[in-house]
Order: sequence, then structure tokens, then C-alpha cells
Amino acid sequence: MDVTRRRAATVNPATLTRRWREDRYVTPGASDPRLVWRTEARLWDLLPAEFTGIDLSPVAPLGTCSAVGTVSQDRVISTTRGSEVVSDQTNVLALEAARRRQEQSAARPVHLASCHRVLRAQPFDGPGLLQHFRLFALVSSDRDRGSATTEAALLTTHLRFWTAALADLVPGRHTEVSYTVFGFPPLADRVRDTVLPALQPLPGTVALSEDPDRQHARGYYERGAIKIHVAADGELREIGDGGFTDWTAQFNNDAKERCFTSCVSTERLTGFAVAAG
Repeated sequence: MDVTRRRAATVNPATLTRRWREDRYVTPGASDPRLVWRTEARLWDLLPAEFTGIDLSPVAPLGTCSAVGTVSQDRVISTTRGSEVVSDQTNVLALEAARRRQEQSAARPVHLASCHRVLRAQPFDGPGLLQHFRLFALVSSDRDRGSATTEAALLTTHLRFWTAALADLVPGRHTEVSYTVFGFPPLADRVRDTVLPALQPLPGTVALSEDPDRQHARGYYERGAIKIHVAADGELREIGDGGFTDWTAQFNNDAKERCFTSCVSTERLTGFAVAAG
């Protein structure tokens, strides 16, 4: 804190003006917040009653992402007070879900949701890409009941919400949610005999497809993952993803805990929703 105080004492208005122009971490977002907030309000309206909304702090305990996942701390903005700026609220929600799972009956699942602006340290290349962006995220945790039945229930809950949200917010535009099973045959069986039948009929122009060759985030997610796409200019554009993690199992030191996370960029979703009219 003493170092920070001495550094701040050297700052003058000219320095601030230059940093405001050049520092990619402080550049304001380009989206119209009025439109983004309408999208987010509609997502909250569509959210099933079993989900509890959480308004997160801008910071989380230091190591919230790197301690349980494969994310380097170099990709996170660490503070001088033993915390870090939230770079992915799914990790933070998993921490809260683990606490709630400990304090309540093990027979009851926990479903949490939040909408938050996250800040990441790694540079993003490409027009319009910023270091910070808004995510609408879901995290669910429950006790393993064997034969991937818990995984199937969590996956169905998330897929049902996202397919309904896509049909509502981007009507008439082709959207697609892809799923991948990572070498876990019981989950593949449950997807075929439980998850897919439970989601029929799919709403609107939403498609559900298998992506067996997916390699992205393999190791970060375990057992299975999803990606959420919207069609534009003849190709599918990714706006979100999710998958199974062992985060609540690690937080509670209980290998029987199961956790599924998913999220979308509300600014990207808003852009497609506006274009769809």
C-alpha cells in the first residue's frame, strides 16, 4: 500500500489523460448500456425460479481462478490487498455454491446466477475486443447420484434455459447450442436417453448438435461441455460456453460434488438481438 500511495502521488492530470487514451484496461465499453441492460433484464425474467440471483463484489479472494483451474494468475488483475478483480464469475459463483452446499441439506441442489462485468489481463486481438466485458453466468452444484444422472439433470437445466433465451431474444435467426462429452460414457448415455428427449421440442429456430471433435477447453472442463452460437454472415459466431468442473468438489473436499457452469456475453447477444429487430 505504501508503494501504491507513493506511485499515486506522482500522478498528474496529464498522466491520467494519457493513461485514459492508452490503457486497454480502462477503455470504456462500446455497447449502448440501455440496450445491453434490456437484454440482461429479459434474461433475468426468463431465468427459472430455482436459480438465485447473486450481485457479486468487483473483487474475489486471490487465487479464486488459478487455485482450482488451469488459468494462470498472470491472466488475472491482482490487487495489493489479497484479492483479485473478478475475471470469470463462474469461479466466484462456484465458491458461493460450495458454501451453500455445505450449510444446507446435501439432498438439495444449488443454482446460482449473476450478471457481471469481468476484467481479464491477457491481450485480446481484433476490432472491438476489450479487456472487460459483461457475462450472464449460471452455476449449479448437486450431489452425485450415480450413472451420470446428476450430470444429466444439471445439463438439462442449463440447456433448457439457454435454448429458451436464444429463441426469445434472437427470434427468427438461426442459433445453435453444441455439446461435447469428454470420454465419459455414462454421460453420453444420459445425453441420448435423458437430456435430448427432455429438451424436445426445441423452441424457435434453435438447434442442438453434437461436437465430438471439440478440443477447446478440454482439461478446463471435464466430462462434458457446451458452446452457444448465433448465425451471422453465413457462419456461427460463439457467444458463450460452459461445462462440468470439479470446483465445488475441491472447495468442499468432497469428490461426490458435481458442478456445471455456463455463460454468455450479453454485449454480443445484444448485438445479434438488435440486428434481429
